[in-house]
Amino acid sequence: MVTAFQGPTIVLTGPTASGKTDVADAIAQRFPVEIVSVDSALVYRGMDIGTAKPDAAMRTRWPHHLIDIVDPVDAWSAARFVTAASATIAAIRTRGRIPLLVGGTMLYLKALREGLSTLPPADPDVRAAIDADAARAGWPALHARLARVDAPTAARLAPGDAQRIQRALEVFELTGQPMSTLLAIAPPEASRDSGLGRHRVVALEPSDRAVLHARIATRFDTMLDTGLLDEVLTLRTRWPALTAAHPSMRAVGYRQAWAAVDGDHDRATLRASGIAATRQLAKRQLTWLRSMPVDMRLDCLRPDLTDAAIDAVAAGLARAG
Repeated sequence: MVTAFQGPTIVLTGPTASGKTDVADAIAQRFPVEIVSVDSALVYRGMDIGTAKPDAAMRTRWPHHLIDIVDPVDAWSAARFVTAASATIAAIRTRGRIPLLVGGTMLYLKALREGLSTLPPADPDVRAAIDADAARAGWPALHARLARVDAPTAARLAPGDAQRIQRALEVFELTGQPMSTLLAIAPPEASRDSGLGRHRVVALEPSDRAVLHARIATRFDTMLDTGLLDEVLTLRTRWPALTAAHPSMRAVGYRQAWAAVDGDHDRATLRASGIAATRQLAKRQLTWLRSMPVDMRLDCLRPDLTDAAIDAVAAGLARAG
């Protein structure tokens, strides 16, 4: 009879290009884990190159969850993630194995740890009006509008971050309150039992941002060389209803590639804008991490990173035992 795992869930997080996938692979070689993705783009089928999705060999070696579970035209949200992740973590524990959460979507991790804030659901009419304003004036102008009504949220968003600007303006339109104010309110008690339970967080953070930026550029070049544009063309053919407005296509890299496929960008512009957007993503992720309770912070540039991460996991499991 299998004994349910009673120790802590392990969370491995960090900015994009910090090496989370390779470290997770090393941890899985040492401990009986099942990997749960904490990534808002890996959930989508067909989006492999631009998400740096773990390759088939790694996914064959170790069980992976919450990858390739919805189509790019489908809706996915923090609420759906919390429901799916909670059930997955419970099932892994029942099998006597260790849940290893890996990813850099910090909003998902926050929701899983702290519960969901009370925000209004999406309103198609409000979103359509915001999109129409953006089509006329551009997203930087709407970013400026957001700054007037919700300065804290605007400060952490890039002027071209259409998806998040739209959501923040939508929340303000629907509630009359800034989203930053609503997010600061403690979640309802009933939403806090997310299923994460006891956990230890290991964060990979760079000691030198310039080196991380160089990694980001190299990785984006690899995505272009291995067929990111062809992948976007395939997605558009496979799902004819897919548009640039879908959340999946607003993901970093895909948004820029979509514009290139439409002829709005040449390759040089695509490369520059994709790298810049990815750097902005990494900056946001690191901002989240600075305010997040973390058990162990590791320099993702250290040469012995995998050994250090394994030691951190072993120490966390030993203390919990």
